[in-house]
Amino acid sequence: MSGRASRYEPSLYPRERRLNPFIRERHLSLLGLELHGGQLLSALQRPWFSIAPPRGYGVLTTTGCRSGRQRRKCIRAIRCGEQVYIVSIAGTQVGWFRNIRADPRVTLRIRGGAFAGRARELTDPHELERALAAYTGAVGPVDYLACTNWRKGRPTRSKIEDLTRGWFQEGAPLVVELTGYAASG
Repeated sequence: MSGRASRYEPSLYPRERRLNPFIRERHLSLLGLELHGGQLLSALQRPWFSIAPPRGYGVLTTTGCRSGRQRRKCIRAIRCGEQVYIVSIAGTQVGWFRNIRADPRVTLRIRGGAFAGRARELTDPHELERALAAYTGAVGPVDYLACTNWRKGRPTRSKIEDLTRGWFQEGAPLVVELTGYAASG
């Protein structure tokens, strides 16, 4: 193997999803809920992330587009001022993304507290460029652990940057414009 880290290629993404034990179509019954794929990982992380979210991660709360109930999802969330960049890695068909399209008002629990905000899809090329730089450039300790689920070998900053660049380019990037602290309760 060469000393150079392999660059992210879009064709690798489906293979990486098949190799990731948390993304595969595995089912688990936890507290009476049938969980599969990313729901399993999110359910395992949620208690920890709800109390003390690590840098670069948080819990996104949306309102269900059909049920009207609060839905929570652990996500990678990169804050730049009053904007937080998030990406739906699996695209626009996941539940939390559809919930945002139906009602863009969200709550985001990140370092610093729980914030109310409005989410929107990124479409402006200049804004996408800024968001990509922020999303791929922010590498924290949890990213090294996450990288081990997606890539073989020792996680490195360049592997994480390539991985997150692929997520951003193949997924559906959004920005949450923070509007203030969320009401407790």
